Amino acid sequence: MQQKKIPMRKCLGCDVSKPKRELIRVVRSPEGEIGLDFTGKKNGRGAYVCRDAECFRKLRRSKRLDRTFGVPLTDEIYEALEKAVTDGG
Repeated sequence: MQQKKIPMRKCLGCDVSKPKRELIRVVRSPEGEIGLDFTGKKNGRGAYVCRDAECFRKLRRSKRLDRTFGVPLTDEIYEALEKAVTDGG
């Protein structure tokens, strides 16, 4: 019997590939709204961040999410993401 393939995604903070389920997805919807997607099924462009506080700080300092989505992220989005990272989702 063949083992099911585990989807891997790269964290924007540390550039390490990890199983998709271990990461938090940030999504930009077709309407341009940015939010967190804990289901991994929302429509739009997705970016992944691992659940490590140091990795998140590096990501926020570098503004890599802003460049990925092509728009500046609000403090509210960063705060929600930081809460998800530090609280474990």
